[in-house]
Amino acid sequence: MRLIYLFTIFVITCQFSNAQTHKIAFKTDYGIFKVLLYDFTPKHRDLMLRSIEDSTYQGALFNRIIENFVVQGGEHDVDIERREATDPTGKKPRLKGEFDSRAFHKIGALGQGRDDNPDKASFLNQIYFVAGKKVTEQDLEALEIKKGIKFTPEQRKEYLKNGGLPRLDGDYTVFGEIYEGLEIINAISRFKTDKADYPTSPVKFSIQIIE
Repeated sequence: MRLIYLFTIFVITCQFSNAQTHKIAFKTDYGIFKVLLYDFTPKHRDLMLRSIEDSTYQGALFNRIIENFVVQGGEHDVDIERREATDPTGKKPRLKGEFDSRAFHKIGALGQGRDDNPDKASFLNQIYFVAGKKVTEQDLEALEIKKGIKFTPEQRKEYLKNGGLPRLDGDYTVFGEIYEGLEIINAISRFKTDKADYPTSPVKFSIQIIE
């Protein structure tokens, strides 16, 4: 009986572990890069998985590229604002922000865009990847004072070693990170753009779930 009990617990644990691991692949004309979705930001993780099933991002564009900052894709801020302005109900669908110290703006982090709403709630169909820049100890100390936060040892180590965008922590939801092919998004972040940060040549992408 004890062996049966232990086996049952083992099976349940394995199933839970497998259910908590979600990986997706971004396909572009410049290569494929792979992303791990965080289990500790489940609402944004599940939004992405539903968006893939609904083909929301199939043939989408990276339409806002700023070197040393972000590569943003999906529905553009301007288009969201125009669409919502024509909605007679005045609805502005958003997803409540999810913040976890393990999800921060390291280089290659996947975040959800938003407007300047007080709840820090996310757009439903706009994402970005952190291109980031070098971060110093002085930068982190100044941000801790300004934002009233304390960076964790893990965050501090990563930022000081590889850089990122720590000033966005706690304001925008991060829900995943690139684990393979980071060089591709880094290359895209350096593409030529116009004055409005649109790439001068279209940068399309599609997403699929990795089984």
